[in-house]
Amino acid sequence: MLTFVGLGLYDERSITLQGRAAVREADAVFAEFYTSRLTGTSVETLEDTHDVAIEVRDRSGVEEDPEPILQAAERGDAVFLTGGDPMISTTHVDLRLRAAERGIETRVVHGTTAQAAASSLTGLQNYRFGKATTLPFADTHGSEGVPPSVVDVIESNRERDLHTLVYLDIDPTADRYMRVSTAADRLGEELPTVPGVGVARAGSDAPVVACRRLGDLAELDFGPPLHLLVVPARVHALEAEALETFADAPADLLDPV
Repeated sequence: MLTFVGLGLYDERSITLQGRAAVREADAVFAEFYTSRLTGTSVETLEDTHDVAIEVRDRSGVEEDPEPILQAAERGDAVFLTGGDPMISTTHVDLRLRAAERGIETRVVHGTTAQAAASSLTGLQNYRFGKATTLPFADTHGSEGVPPSVVDVIESNRERDLHTLVYLDIDPTADRYMRVSTAADRLGEELPTVPGVGVARAGSDAPVVACRRLGDLAELDFGPPLHLLVVPARVHALEAEALETFADAPADLLDPV
């Protein structure tokens, strides 16, 4: 059996009860933190909390050399941990398919996602989110500017009256995490009059949410990672009230439908 378990968004408490039971009953536990990371905890704390040893695999150790994971699942109950939900954004469908091809039973224990948190914390309605995009570090895509594909997604969504969730790049190997201020500064050069909503440390006891024009958002300090950015379309009246109440949005910034 290979069980994919989502750890949720922030620390060792974010896992569901079902996920915790699966981890504690497993014969072998693997994890990856290259697609996301729980910044409110550590591998050591996860191990102590669940009384297990966790083998952390890098990208090549999951995508190119999954054999240790698959062999463990053939011998007994193996668990594969990820931040968020294991099949949304941090998708591991390929690993699940490889297991199925070998006759290994699989299941998924879901964790809450960044998209769910972005909607919940900002008050923007979940069904009004369009295609998401990721803003990479400038030095990882070979250009100082914003990739045209990112701007195209935002503008296309806004034309269709849909909000955009912008995932901000992370590089755990270098302990580097893009901040809302950096993302807003870069996007503000392309979309200077557009509002943005920054979200920091979703899933923690003290998340930070703030709404400003992108240029002004770049001046705010959101504190430690992880950060998210939402670029809203025109908001409904209830959404506008939520952003003014929970994200300190200036009253003259939003033009409710």
